[in-house]
Amino acid sequence: YVCSTWGNNHFKTFDGDIYQFPGVCEYNFVSDCREAYKEFSVHIQRALNSNGHPEIQYILMKIKDIMVYLKPNLVVVDGRIVKTPYYTSGVLIESDEIYTKIYAKLGMVLMWNQQDALMVELDNKFNNHTCGLCGDYNGIQIYNEFIKGGAYNSITYGNMQKISKPNAKCEDPDETQALPSCNEHRDECQKLLTSPAFADCRLRLNLEMYIQACMQDKCACNGKDDSFCLCSTISEYSRQCSHAGGRPGEWRTQNFC
Repeated sequence: YVCSTWGNNHFKTFDGDIYQFPGVCEYNFVSDCREAYKEFSVHIQRALNSNGHPEIQYILMKIKDIMVYLKPNLVVVDGRIVKTPYYTSGVLIESDEIYTKIYAKLGMVLMWNQQDALMVELDNKFNNHTCGLCGDYNGIQIYNEFIKGGAYNSITYGNMQKISKPNAKCEDPDETQALPSCNEHRDECQKLLTSPAFADCRLRLNLEMYIQACMQDKCACNGKDDSFCLCSTISEYSRQCSHAGGRPGEWRTQNFC
């Protein structure tokens, strides 16, 4: 019941599809899309930081009638800057040096590392009721027709989630761009993700999807071995493993991540 985005523009839907979408506009990440009263919406805006890596600049959430605006080290509720922990009618906001977490009584938990990685967990009462970059949450993967040149690709899908703001200056990513095949990085990525520290994760997650994401990271960084290229997908694998009840071992070291 988790949707997430991390690192080099990777997205994992509630139904388990992983795709890449490099848009830098404001997008609907996940919203309640029933016709009548919508209980919540989460919008995100990404931009490239000074190192040229994508980071989430802000998150805009509406929970029932409460508006929450998050930036790194900043929480604004209904237009007022608030100190955390902060509680208001059914919404608890906590933050520490790394994570900002929001618990909403309607059945949602949001966790943001104030940089690239955002995870939203949603009660299954919202099955089949969501829309946005996180997909429709109906339990059916659409990976085959969605990515492999079928009905439409992930860039087209991502562009459809843009929030139209008349004065926004942002280009839609090119829908004809194919992802490079990055097979030369397979062995390295596989080795990192199957290290003994992740023994407890193997059966809990779809390893292949994370290997593919790691390969795309390596490709995108053109041989620069900075920690963003190597660590963001491995960090996500570790987070998702913990979330699935696994216990990743100590995989970070002084000189790695």
